[in-house]
Amino acid sequence: MSKRALLVIDIQNDYFPGGKWTLSNIDVAADNAARVVRAARSAGDLVVHVRHENLAADAPFFVAGSTGAEIHEKVLPVQGEDVVTKRYANSFRETNLKTILDDSDVEEVVIVGAMSHMCVDAVTRAANDLGYRVTVIHDACASRDLEFDGVVVPAAHVHAAFMSALGFAYADMVSTERYLGTAAKAP
Repeated sequence: MSKRALLVIDIQNDYFPGGKWTLSNIDVAADNAARVVRAARSAGDLVVHVRHENLAADAPFFVAGSTGAEIHEKVLPVQGEDVVTKRYANSFRETNLKTILDDSDVEEVVIVGAMSHMCVDAVTRAANDLGYRVTVIHDACASRDLEFDGVVVPAAHVHAAFMSALGFAYADMVSTERYLGTAAKAP
C-alpha cells in the first residue's frame, strides 16, 4: 500500500452556491479535487475525508445535522474511506486523523479543499509540523473575499497569499494537471 494519503478538507454543501457561506470558484476547485480523489483511489492511496461541524444552532455555517454540513456530492466518500469530523480549523486537533495516518504508515499527505485561508492553511502547517511531507493542490482549494479594517481583500488575493505562504516553508504547491501528470504516479 502507498505511504501517501489524500486529505479532502471541508468540501461541504454550505460552501457551494445556495449554501450559507459560498466560496469563490468552489465548483472549479471541487471538480479538480474530484479528479485528484479518483487518481488517489486508482493509485491505492489512502483517502481521508474531513468535515467540519458546528454544534451551535446559530453557527454561520456547517450546523451539525444540516444538509449544509454534509460532504458535497462531487467528492463523496466510498465504502472503506475514513471520514473525520472536526470542530476546529486544524483537522488534527481533537480528532483521530493522526492515528488514521500513522496506522497506515503514511509519510506524505496531499491536501485539497476549503477554505484556503483557514482549514487548508491549518492542516497544512500541522501536517508539516508533525513530520509529514506535504503537497497542496492549489487549484483544488477555494477561498472567499475577506475584510479587514474596512478593506475588502478579493478571494483570488486571499488564496494567492495563503498558497504563497504555505509554499514558502510548509508544502509543495502543484496544480491539478501537474499532480495528475507526474506526482500522483510517483511511488
